[in-house]
Amino acid sequence: MNYVSSLPTSQASTASSTAPLISVAPYVLSSLRIMAALLFLQHGLAKFFGFPARTMDAPVLFDMEWFAALIEFGGGILLTLGLFTRPVALIVSGEMAIGYFLFHAPQGFYPYLNHGELAIMYCFVFLYFVFAGAGPLSLDALIWRRNRT
Repeated sequence: MNYVSSLPTSQASTASSTAPLISVAPYVLSSLRIMAALLFLQHGLAKFFGFPARTMDAPVLFDMEWFAALIEFGGGILLTLGLFTRPVALIVSGEMAIGYFLFHAPQGFYPYLNHGELAIMYCFVFLYFVFAGAGPLSLDALIWRRNRT
C-alpha cells in the first residue's frame, strides 16, 4: 500500500495533485541555490573587481570589507557549484546577519527603511541551504553519490 492510497479521500486527492510538484522539488532547490549564489557572487565581484560596476572603493587588504568581499566571492562560487554547500551556506548566512546588524540595523528598525531587506533575505535563504543541502544539481551530490557506490 503506498502513501497516497492510505490517506482519506480528500487528502489523497490533494497528495496526488501535488505529486508532480514534489518530484521536481529537489531540482527547484538546486535552481534556487544557483540563482541566489550567482546574485550573491555579484557583490564580491563588484567589491574586488568592479564588475559589473564599481559602487565603492576596492576594499583594503585584511579589512572587514575585504573579508566580506572574500566570503561573497568565494562563497558565491562554491555555492553556485554546489560544493561544500552546508558549511559555506552557514558562513555566508552568518556574514549577512553580521552585515545587517552592523550596517543596516543602526540606520533604523524597519528593514525597508534601513535598506537591509536583501541582507535578511540572503541570510535566511542561505540558512535554508544549511539544512536542505545543495540539491541534485551540485558537485556535492555528484561526490557523495560516487562515494556511496
